[in-house]
Amino acid sequence: MMEEIDFILDSSEESMKGSLSHLEKEFLNIRAGKASPAMLGSVKVDYYGSQTPLSQVANVNTPDARTLTVTPWEKAMLQPIEKAIMIANLGFNPMNNGENIIINIPALTEERRRDLVKQAKAEAEDAKIGVRNARKDANTEIKKLEKDGTSEDVCKKAEDDIQELTNAYIKKIDDLLAHKEAEIMKV
Repeated sequence: MMEEIDFILDSSEESMKGSLSHLEKEFLNIRAGKASPAMLGSVKVDYYGSQTPLSQVANVNTPDARTLTVTPWEKAMLQPIEKAIMIANLGFNPMNNGENIIINIPALTEERRRDLVKQAKAEAEDAKIGVRNARKDANTEIKKLEKDGTSEDVCKKAEDDIQELTNAYIKKIDDLLAHKEAEIMKV
């Protein structure tokens, strides 16, 4: 019976880790002032008929804190890349100079910063929901074990362990959010 409980604990922790790492990836897409190649991570380019991530058809660099440059590996890809950046609706205005695409990152207004904080809070809430769902699934499994004859004390201890895990991951999410919020609001 203990192996089953350990398995339930491990799988729920794995699920909670997944929610946390997903949140970290989402936070990379929320820009906070300075340019980062990750800002274009969601851009998909029409590459000979298939939607391909930008990073697979071009090199993305940050020459300074306010500029991104996209250098395609094939000159013919300049127009499709420029079009894809516009379609991605990231609020960028790409400029094509014939060799590469230059994107000036505008400074964030106070209103835009607040919108980004709202977006970050929504992502954090989604991650918390993922953690809580993992807790619910684990508790359901533990209840099944209890019905199948596992002692009530062992099941209660397992539920307490699950709750401790949940609290720890919720705290990690809150800490990540606080850090991201400070990063966004820093002028």
